[in-house]
Amino acid sequence: MVNPVFLDDMKIHLPNSAFLGNIDTFIRSFDSSAPTSLNITANDKWISVHPVVLSLIASLGLTIKPENIICQPLMAKSRHYFERMGLFRLLGISSGIQVVAHESAGRFIPLTQINNSGQLTNFITEMVPLLHLEPSQADPIKYIVSELVRNVFEHSGSKYGAILCAQYYAKSNSIRIGIADAGVGIKRTINQSWPAKTDLEAIKLALIPGITGTTRKEGGTEQNAGAGLFFIKSIAKVNRDFFMVYSGNAMYKLLKTESSKQVRLYANPDKDKHSENEGLPRWQGTVVGVDINLDHKSEFSALLDQIRKAYAEGVKERKRARYKEAKFI
Repeated sequence: MVNPVFLDDMKIHLPNSAFLGNIDTFIRSFDSSAPTSLNITANDKWISVHPVVLSLIASLGLTIKPENIICQPLMAKSRHYFERMGLFRLLGISSGIQVVAHESAGRFIPLTQINNSGQLTNFITEMVPLLHLEPSQADPIKYIVSELVRNVFEHSGSKYGAILCAQYYAKSNSIRIGIADAGVGIKRTINQSWPAKTDLEAIKLALIPGITGTTRKEGGTEQNAGAGLFFIKSIAKVNRDFFMVYSGNAMYKLLKTESSKQVRLYANPDKDKHSENEGLPRWQGTVVGVDINLDHKSEFSALLDQIRKAYAEGVKERKRARYKEAKFI
C-alpha cells in the first residue's frame, strides 16, 4: 500500500549522528508547521541517534493518525536498531524491516509508553536487570527515570503519558536516557505560579531548586519541592555529562565539566557551563535527555546529600534576596 503524500506536513530527518553534544542541529531541522501529518526521512548510509531522538519522534507520532505518517524506507545499515527500539510499533506503522529476535539485556530499553504509577513501577523493576546495573549504578538511574516520569504525570497534562527509552553504550560505559511528552509545556506550567515571559525563562525557572508551578512558595510544598530537574541536572554535572531540556521554542543544555576542573553545584542554572537556544521549532510538550557515565563511583546517598545542600542554600539565598527587596505600601 502506498502512503499518501501530504503537501504540508511536519518533517523529521534521522541524521548520521544526533547525540546531546550536537542535538541542536537535529532540533533545528525539525519542521513542526503542520501538526496533523508527519514525514520521516533518514540518512541512507548510517543513522546513530540518542534515545531522546526516538522518544521525541514517538511522542510526536502518537498525536498523529498512523495513516498520516510517512516514513521513507530506511536503507542505512543501522536500520534494524529502530525496529528493535519499537519506534514503528509506537507509531502504528510498518517498517518492512525484518529483525531476528534476540535478547536485549545489557544493551537497551525499547520505547515505552507510561501512563500511570503502576506502569512506572513495573518499568523501573524491569529496567535494572535489562541494563545489568550494579546497585550503586542503578540508584541514580532509577531516581532519574522516576522523577522525569512523575513530572509528566503531575505537570504535562498529556493524554499520551510519558514516552521514554534508554541505551547502554559499552565504549563510553554510559547510560543515555530520553523522555518526551506531548503535554502543555514548561512555560504554561510555571506560569501558574511564577511569571515567565519566554520559554527559555520558564525552563530556567524549572531548573532552579524550590521553584514549581504548583505554588509561589519558595521551596515548594511537601508534595512538590520543585527539585526534580535540578537534582537530575546535578547528577549529570557530577558525572561530567550532558543534560538537556527542550520545551516550546527553547532549549537549555548543560555542557560537560572538564576533568581538570572541580565540580560545583549551583542553584542558578545560568552559572553552570551551558548553551541555550531560542527560536527553535516549537515543541508543544517537554523533552529531556541525560547521559550518565557509569565509571564514576560516587555513592548515591553522598551525591544526594551534596545536591540537597546546594538546594537548601539556593532556596535560602532567594528568600534573603526577596526580603531585601523594597516594599511599597
